[in-house]
Amino acid sequence: MPDTRSLSNAELVRYSRHISIPDFGIESQKKLRDASVLVIGAGGLGSPALLYLAAAGFGRIGIVEFDVVDETNLQRQVLYRTDHVGNRKATHARDSIRRLNPFVDVILHETVLTSNNALSILVDYDVVLDG
Repeated sequence: MPDTRSLSNAELVRYSRHISIPDFGIESQKKLRDASVLVIGAGGLGSPALLYLAAAGFGRIGIVEFDVVDETNLQRQVLYRTDHVGNRKATHARDSIRRLNPFVDVILHETVLTSNNALSILVDYDVVLDG
């Protein structure tokens, strides 16, 4: 069931450019806030997508990622920095999203998506982006 609560003053300021778009407005921003998206992979495609989804104001973002940051990732995976090398991608992706937009709830699925676990993970999301 959609959340019908109003946007906070901080959300109104943050999303004011979206809200001012003709035919978008507050109701559409609330729909984004109330929506959930699952991003499979926080690498070359998933990494920038996660940043844009968080910035846009999706209320809940799930991340399926099992890998660690490698130095060869750094030129194209914009969520990560040199000091992240060797650490879990999912953790740094979550932390980057939270720093970008504290209104976003980030759920980590630190696993490989398989036929055995896909349905139990996918069921909780409105949209799935396979990166």
